[in-house]
Amino acid sequence: MADDKIRSGPAIYFDGVTSAQHAVTVTCVPRGLEISDTGGKLMAVWPYDRLSHRNAPARLFRLGLRDSDRLERIEIADHDIAEAIEMACPDIDRGDAKDRAERRGAVGWSLAAVASLLLMAFYGLPQFADELARVLPYQIEQSLGRAGDIRFRTTFDIGPPERPFECGDGPDEANGKAAFDKLIGRIADGAGLTIPIQAAVVRRDEPNAYALAGGHVYVLRGLLETAKDVDEVAAIVAHELGHVANRDGSRSVLQSAGLSLIFGMLLGDFIGGAAVVGAAQSLLTARFSRSRETAADDFAVRTLQELKANPRALATFLERVATRPKPQGMSILLGHPSVRERVARIKTMAPASEEGQPLLDDAEWQALKQICVDHR
Repeated sequence: MADDKIRSGPAIYFDGVTSAQHAVTVTCVPRGLEISDTGGKLMAVWPYDRLSHRNAPARLFRLGLRDSDRLERIEIADHDIAEAIEMACPDIDRGDAKDRAERRGAVGWSLAAVASLLLMAFYGLPQFADELARVLPYQIEQSLGRAGDIRFRTTFDIGPPERPFECGDGPDEANGKAAFDKLIGRIADGAGLTIPIQAAVVRRDEPNAYALAGGHVYVLRGLLETAKDVDEVAAIVAHELGHVANRDGSRSVLQSAGLSLIFGMLLGDFIGGAAVVGAAQSLLTARFSRSRETAADDFAVRTLQELKANPRALATFLERVATRPKPQGMSILLGHPSVRERVARIKTMAPASEEGQPLLDDAEWQALKQICVDHR
């Protein structure tokens, strides 16, 4: 800081997980910007060199934290405290070239949003979402994916605090993690994906897998316990990667939360506001159309054929789990074409003569099945 005088003032804090507003007090001290709740309890300290100015309406100073996995932000209306922060951190100047570039970007997004609304008027929201999803910048998909990851963990991690949600970090889980990483890498390479895949096995007992925008993939422990061999796991993962490759997660968000998301981008609330939070929830409740599910099935079959693995593994898995009473947690069966239709199509694409080779050896497959052995 330019001097040691401590200055503080009121602000509004958004945690990036929910859309709730939290009244806080921010204080400029030599080590950074202190954030305290209304009772005076210190919540966080944001170093000056990590502060990032965000676009905001006139007379509002909006700050985020650079290189943070969370989408939190602070909004300050008090002129004196805003001026004190600028004095302590000259690089945060609201009038610099970077800010002007951001304003130009905001204008561009505004024009794009207006054009998008016109397209929607002519073609309807589903067709509009299809078109926009194809050209959506990867940076936005990453933002959706990060928000979705936070929402996924908040929604599905219901175990005791001392139990890690993600498998693979325990002392007896290293071999399983190595086998899982190898399997994901082989599938992604065989699929020809160019975006990085962030995959994890999590401690949930449903036989399922999820894929969110931006390449986030989650394999639930129950899937490893239900699958008869590694190719069945690979087939389900390849199906989910089909949704990633076809940008179905982003398309679903644009359909279910399209207008609020568009207006959020238009009004500058996209990066840390309610639009992303609502979009993240949409990612977890998405049910794709029959055509999208068929496309993901086809993607899985082609990927397994490319890897010279068993291209009928998905059909085998679907036939078996569909006969179980009330297959709870199996979203891969819900809102999709009938299992009979899907199995018939897969078998048509993959002749019985295609036997395939396992993607992991027996030792690696057994290690993968034990990736969640700790903290059961």
